[in-house]
Amino acid sequence: MNFVFVSLQRINTDRDSTSTSLAKELAKNHRVLYINSPIDRRTYYSKNIDNFTKSHIKCIKTGEGKLKQLNKNLWVLNPSRMIESINWIPSTSVFSFFNRKNNLQFSKDIKEAVEALGFDNYILINDKDIFRSFYLKEILKPDKYIYLDRDYTIGMDYWKKHGVELEPRLMQKSDAVVCNSHDFVKRAKLYNPNSFYIGNGFNLEQYNNKEDFPVPDDLKGIPGPIVGYVGALITLRLDLDMMIGMAEARPDLSFVLIGWEDEAFEKSSLHTLSNVYFLGKKHTKDVPAYIKHFDVCINPQVLNEITSGNFPLKIVEYLAMGKPVVATTTPTMQEIFGRHTYLADSTNNFLEQIDRALREEQLSSGIQYRRDFAANFSWKNVASALIKSIESIKCAQPTRQAHIATKL
Repeated sequence: MNFVFVSLQRINTDRDSTSTSLAKELAKNHRVLYINSPIDRRTYYSKNIDNFTKSHIKCIKTGEGKLKQLNKNLWVLNPSRMIESINWIPSTSVFSFFNRKNNLQFSKDIKEAVEALGFDNYILINDKDIFRSFYLKEILKPDKYIYLDRDYTIGMDYWKKHGVELEPRLMQKSDAVVCNSHDFVKRAKLYNPNSFYIGNGFNLEQYNNKEDFPVPDDLKGIPGPIVGYVGALITLRLDLDMMIGMAEARPDLSFVLIGWEDEAFEKSSLHTLSNVYFLGKKHTKDVPAYIKHFDVCINPQVLNEITSGNFPLKIVEYLAMGKPVVATTTPTMQEIFGRHTYLADSTNNFLEQIDRALREEQLSSGIQYRRDFAANFSWKNVASALIKSIESIKCAQPTRQAHIATKL
């Protein structure tokens, strides 16, 4: 098969995403073209951009490095045509008029690349690129157009303005919607009967390393028991009040937090507590060494429309290292991880479950049990589920319920 990926994430960064990982896995047996996000005019002239975006802009200016081969079956495209910054437009109908023009510009780069690679027929996978890839099915006419739903982005301000109306329409016209959580499948089925659960994956080899990871330097000297968290420290996804309450109530526990912070976390009282340690953002290759030396791993999610159906990949990474996990109770946590984690719904309950995890670990580690379960979430399994979903697509018309839901 030939696959073309469009996504919100770039493939040449220091952290893999769902689409980049799937693309790399599929490239082991199929030909894959990964499209980096096109550059809009505002980004082109901005000074506050990362090095990966700067590299793309350099390609645009020099005309070099537009299409690169990363390995035998995997290519990456840096689109050279600039698109316009239009999300400020208040009217969705007016936004859509200009958005189609952006899609036409974007599609020209993609057409040139697929022709150069000889992709006569291909499957287009759209990973949450609601706007820039909204019209690509009609313009490019791929063999199949698959929408990958792996996060509730329309709960965020940037996507909420137009995404609430456009994402259901995008789901409805896709040949299939594939999701990484059962809650997302339920939502997708309102718009498209060809909606499937494919799960989520992680770098099994990276976390399955049997070497004895030494204690990282900045973790040395921190007294145990260590309760650790790895990931973005943002109030959009984490319950800051709960985390403050736990740390204040239990000075005997060391809370180690790894990841970048939003303004609320930076200004929070967590920074004044002697048993809370902020170690900053770490490269993914270094994360297993930190998890290895946590006594308990946590994911204290705040409950909102963004997190309720979300698949928290960090849970799999924690379990792959054999660590006991305490997390906020959500539908996804109950359905997928209920038998392998400790779930809580309040500050006191969270602390009770942390203590329970510490006690039970002294009696029976359960390390291999958790590792064996985590091994089910390999990218090989996710890629296999994706292909099976594509092969099972039925030529069914959207239901009346889907038509009604699209208008909401």
